[in-house]
Amino acid sequence: MTEPAPAEPNGPVPGRPAASWLTRNLKVLSGVSLLQDAASELLYPILPIFLTTVLGAPAAVVGVVEGIAEGTAALSKIVTGRIADRFRARPMIGLGYGLAALGKVAIAAATAWPVVLAGRSVDRVGKGIRGAPRDALIATGVPESAKGRAFGFHRAMDTAGAVIGPLIGLAGYELLHHHIRPLLVIAVVPAVASAVLVVAVREAPRRLPRTGGWHLRHLPSRYWRVVAVLAVFSLVNFPDALLLLRLHEIGFSVPAVIGAYVTYNAVYAMLSYPAGAVADRLSPRTVFGAGLILFALAYTGLGLTRSHTAAWLLLAAYGGFTAFTDGVGKAWISGLLSPQDQGSGQGLFQGLTGLGILAAGLWAGLAWGSDGTLPLLVSGVAATVLAAWLLTHPIRRRVDVR
Repeated sequence: MTEPAPAEPNGPVPGRPAASWLTRNLKVLSGVSLLQDAASELLYPILPIFLTTVLGAPAAVVGVVEGIAEGTAALSKIVTGRIADRFRARPMIGLGYGLAALGKVAIAAATAWPVVLAGRSVDRVGKGIRGAPRDALIATGVPESAKGRAFGFHRAMDTAGAVIGPLIGLAGYELLHHHIRPLLVIAVVPAVASAVLVVAVREAPRRLPRTGGWHLRHLPSRYWRVVAVLAVFSLVNFPDALLLLRLHEIGFSVPAVIGAYVTYNAVYAMLSYPAGAVADRLSPRTVFGAGLILFALAYTGLGLTRSHTAAWLLLAAYGGFTAFTDGVGKAWISGLLSPQDQGSGQGLFQGLTGLGILAAGLWAGLAWGSDGTLPLLVSGVAATVLAAWLLTHPIRRRVDVR
């Protein structure tokens, strides 16, 4: 007879109901993410319009602002991941969300595009600072058998904000007679609220190493293999802004583009928790591979079709891809790491894949041409090959870490 596993520190204890994975911190941090994403995604569809029509910046500035902002976020994730293992998580999470709110205040007050660049950079530095310690704290107290559900729940709540934000932006754009700056001010409110809500996070005392190097060589070899595969995939996973550009190029109006983006996020939100639950029962690798099939379908289809109906359906499939890979990927990585390496491992993983997406945006933008068909098809084929490898390669469910 197999003896039951001992309860994890600060985690589930014998006698608790099965929903013990739904910890206080998971609920609070999910609420924090919902508010912050509502603010961020309210801004996302209208920021290019604000830059070009209100501030008079050339179209190239939009790419410069987003490229620098996302590159800053990716690099800061790599650095702050290790810091998250050496210091308490809650102050770092609070700082990250506080900087995000400050960045949105700067954007709302901007009278020239360099101020928007500064605001976006501060916002993205905040994203880089908070990501790894937040995900490490989410993983604390959640049993291995429920990490997919935990991260899936968080992504579902986060993405619910990504549905609410653009809807507020679309409604406000019409109600405010197409004035954009008031929408930027409105976005500050949920951003500040998210930073304040971090006060409700609870962090148990733990021993925190204060000396020593990065010790990334101590991360298990299986972790490095998985990160390598996911980082390679990120090189063909270009930013969503290019998919929205494709919709515009095949005849979608601005409200229709925003509506399609809301549909994508709605599917993403609805499927994130079920995807995490399935990953707990099967394996993260299997669910991630299925997500890549949806990615290949969406990219290849969007590269070939000019039908608006097909494009709506394909963007919904793309929402399924994100649901099957985002939280599932974080849960997959978390399961390969020891508790003391959660911050370092998550930060490095998220930073490297963020840099990969930045590189994908650069090559796809250069190869875009008149309609984006070529980069969409290249990415679709590459994802098909990687999905076949993930779904046919032998899978080992559990990995011992040091």
